[in-house]
Amino acid sequence: MSGLRTFTLTVMGTTDLHGNLFNWDYYLDREFDDYAHNDVGLAKISTLVSGVRDDVGRHRTLLLDAGDTIQGTPLAYYYAKVEPITRAHVHPMAAAMNAIGYTAAAVGNHEFNYGLQVLRMFERQLDFPLLAANAIDVSTGLPAFAPYVVKTVWRTGGPPLRVGILGLTNPGIAVWDRAVVEGLLTFPGLVEQALHWVPEVRAKSDLVIVAAHSGADLSSSLGDQVPFPENCAELVAETVPGIDAILVGHAHVEIPQRFVTNKVTGRPVLLTEPLFWGKRLSLMEFDLQVDSRWELVGSRSSVLSSASVDEDPRIVRLLRRDHEKVVTYVNARIGTCLEAMSAARSRFEDTPALGFINHVQALEVAKSTSLPVISLCAPFNRAAAIPAGEVSIRDVAGLYIFDNTLLGVRMTGAQLRDFLEESARYFRQVSGPGPFTAAEVSADVPDYNFDIAYGLSAPLTYGIDIAQPEGSRIVGLAYDGVPVSDSFEFAVAVNNYRQAGGGDFPHIASAPVLHNQQQEIRQLLIDWVKAAGVLDPAAFTRSDWRLVASGVPVVISTNG
Repeated sequence: MSGLRTFTLTVMGTTDLHGNLFNWDYYLDREFDDYAHNDVGLAKISTLVSGVRDDVGRHRTLLLDAGDTIQGTPLAYYYAKVEPITRAHVHPMAAAMNAIGYTAAAVGNHEFNYGLQVLRMFERQLDFPLLAANAIDVSTGLPAFAPYVVKTVWRTGGPPLRVGILGLTNPGIAVWDRAVVEGLLTFPGLVEQALHWVPEVRAKSDLVIVAAHSGADLSSSLGDQVPFPENCAELVAETVPGIDAILVGHAHVEIPQRFVTNKVTGRPVLLTEPLFWGKRLSLMEFDLQVDSRWELVGSRSSVLSSASVDEDPRIVRLLRRDHEKVVTYVNARIGTCLEAMSAARSRFEDTPALGFINHVQALEVAKSTSLPVISLCAPFNRAAAIPAGEVSIRDVAGLYIFDNTLLGVRMTGAQLRDFLEESARYFRQVSGPGPFTAAEVSADVPDYNFDIAYGLSAPLTYGIDIAQPEGSRIVGLAYDGVPVSDSFEFAVAVNNYRQAGGGDFPHIASAPVLHNQQQEIRQLLIDWVKAAGVLDPAAFTRSDWRLVASGVPVVISTNG
């Protein structure tokens, strides 16, 4: 054994940065903070990365990302839509990642939100490859992005250490961004494509790492729309021989360290997922020995918190002007509001905040149909609040934090009832009206999958009886005071995520489309306030839906 030499390689990882460059909340116009006092942004990640490189030596490190980089903040929106990136103006997220020195990144599903032209421009601006082995060009049958890259990270007279990095993205792109990719790209499953590519990567590499934009635990919001699961990183680790570690993304959860045993080889595979928006940096350490070739003898991982360090002044200097442009943009005054309007309780009661969103959506769809129009929207941002007095772009944008577009579809009363029953799964079953805390009534369903309905010309009224089992909760569904019959037809205003099948709600993806002008809902809200000049919450104060238990109103004692 005297000929053996040892080496520890440190591989750092981020994921789901979602346009967070600095530790800044553009909606609140102040430094970012949350209940856990996390910090966000690439400027803080840069400091953590530099610290690790100083500790172990830069030549002993790699830096990866698992996707969802260019969507999610007003900064991301600004450089896609207001002042789109060009060859001359590099995307600030690309500029930061280049300056920090990333090795490779997987393509996330949200990379497609602004269209292929913006994505390809972003890709060209990077000094490192964007990887996606399972994004397939329909015309060629080949990967539309590099499937993998092999990096030589250390030489010392003996054999080089070669690290293969395979990128996998999410098959849900075919559903969520159908309008962008249909007919151009297909997205086969992660397991299937890993089985194809890992042997090739393994043959060229001593260590194989996968950057996967797919959550660790097996689950899917896609139903039977695609034959592949949305989240399956652990299944990839179990099924595909030859993988040493997976940097996990997409699920927005923190996994400091998890080992999964591969069922073919019996070897452990290391999984880690850092918390989203740059709140954490994953740190993977691989102990290797070499005689004639390198062999992995041990691995481990942990996460570092970006709240523990200051922003890297180099990144701040480089991109301060890009950030300040966005701050100026989002603070532009567009109107006034007669009284404060908050979304804090929109999950539990009919609020003017969501009524405003639904009203604007319904108005647009009504231009394309003579059917009675109803609208659906979800309480995306619990912290959203429009103040009394002057209203800025950021105030309105805070109500609608996703870059969704508006569609109108035709649905029957029976289909609408089924849809609302699915939405009502948001709540746990209870035995009485409470009082409850928010946590006691909220099931394990994200806020964006709880849609609330609103009638434009006449009220659509209903109760959600959470004393009843799932599937039997919608009571008293009526339009303009008349019970909704199964055959009654509505035009339904809905966002593109839901219409494409996001959340796997019944009927909506197959419903005939009546309106699709690729209008961004957030911009429609901003334009409405600009045109009206005055936002009056009283105009949207209704009690069209209510939460009940056996007919008795449910009491929620906290905004939770």
